[in-house]
Amino acid sequence: MGIKEGVMTKRRDVVRLLKDNGFISQGGSKHELFVHPDGRMTRVARHREIADEMFKIIKKQAGLC
Repeated sequence: MGIKEGVMTKRRDVVRLLKDNGFISQGGSKHELFVHPDGRMTRVARHREIADEMFKIIKKQAGLC
């Protein structure tokens, strides 16, 4: 079962949400790692747009749901 690619969210909006909630970028090549000072972490692919289903997974990993 893959990620559906119907509705998309801009990557910059995903990054903004994470940074606004205290996450810090740790870099990366194909995926950027975001770490929160309390230990939570998630990765964001380096694409212009992120599938909404993947955005939901990122928010869940980050504890923002």
